[in-house]
Amino acid sequence: PTYHLASVVDDHDFGITHVVRGADHRANTELQQELTRALGFEPPEYVHHGLLLGEDGKKLSKRNSPIATIADLREAGIPAAAVRAYLEELGEPAHDVHLDLPRIRRLAIDAIASMPDEELAGHADAPIELARALRGARDLLEARETAKAILEPVPVTLPAEARPTLERFAELRANGLDGKEIVRELKAVGGDLKALRLALTGAERGPELWTVIAALSPDEALRRVNAAL
Repeated sequence: PTYHLASVVDDHDFGITHVVRGADHRANTELQQELTRALGFEPPEYVHHGLLLGEDGKKLSKRNSPIATIADLREAGIPAAAVRAYLEELGEPAHDVHLDLPRIRRLAIDAIASMPDEELAGHADAPIELARALRGARDLLEARETAKAILEPVPVTLPAEARPTLERFAELRANGLDGKEIVRELKAVGGDLKALRLALTGAERGPELWTVIAALSPDEALRRVNAAL
């Protein structure tokens, strides 16, 4: 009873005109309206929406879900734009709905793909030149990892079989070809693109190779290739 009285008095003192809350509070509405009128106040407008549920079907909380708050989503690397898009899709649900993390992650990919270069680079703690190479990241944590892999590659030494591809790359880069043109030329002659990626990033997988080439200055790209030979 004291909760209801305190709630009603607080709403009046703070000039609350609309109360938007979960459907689990619907049962409290009639009593709070009667209390409000008994005190001589006009009740606010009450709006009840469905609850977000965890995987266990219970009300979403940190006890039953590793991701239960906006802060959790932020720490997981989900861009704010993806969270807003998901909430807009939900609208004002009349019934309880399960938190759809796979959908949020798909929206995160879309948000990163459409993010301005400067904003994406800022989130990844990377120079703006790397923005194109970060577009395929699934979340901002992966974008930061990708940026670090490009900026601070693990040194590698490649076998002699990789030399023709790396030497051809050095020749094409020195002649001023851009990333897409270089990849196209190397594919045409059966070049070892995996070896080139290893030489440039120290990793077998990553963003599209042409974006990595575009992100590196010609001098830095040639330095890495020469170091791998």
